Parts: sequence; C-alpha cells; structure tokens
Amino acid sequence: MSNVYESIMTGLNEAVEDSKSYEKKLTRRVVTVIPVKEYNASEVKKIRNSIGMSQKTFASYLGVSCKTVEAWEKGTNHPSGAASRLLNMMEMDENLTKEFPFVTIEE
Repeated sequence: MSNVYESIMTGLNEAVEDSKSYEKKLTRRVVTVIPVKEYNASEVKKIRNSIGMSQKTFASYLGVSCKTVEAWEKGTNHPSGAASRLLNMMEMDENLTKEFPFVTIEE
C-alpha cells in the first residue's frame, strides 16, 4: 500500500514542481471535444434511409423506442446526447452499421 502512496506523492510533487518551473518538462495535451450536432426531422430520416433501415430497426439499433424515432422524424422531438453522437457517426461513416451490427438485417 505504501508503494502506491509513494508513487502518487512522487507524481504530485513532479506536477507541482513543473507548474512552478519556467521551463516545462511534463507533457501537456489540449483535448477538444466536438459539440454534439443537433438534428432536424429531415436529417434523421435521411440518415435512416441512407442506411436502409425501417424505423423499427433504426430504433433498435440506436437503443430507443420506435415512437422516439417517429417523433424525431415528425419534428416533435429531437435526438440529443448519445443518440445525436451515434447519428453523427452514422452520417460520417456509411458502413458504421455494417462494422458494428447490433441489429441483424436479413435480406
């Protein structure tokens, strides 16, 4: 247990020392997260049609109810959070649903 404590304290002391130093030695990274895109009714329907899924299958793939997809496509509600992020990924990569087949479509 003391080895873990000593390791944490060593890291913290290095960080404090580096923050006070004029010449920075520790690696720094800037992380930028692209904001979640907002989708309107026609965009949702266009994405669904482009991947060839029914509303029911599309809803299953996204983990939402069929009524939710219907509401998105009517413009009553709009996808948000994880659903918007998944829609954005589908929009960026047409093969996403084939690469990650959470729902099987039999032809």
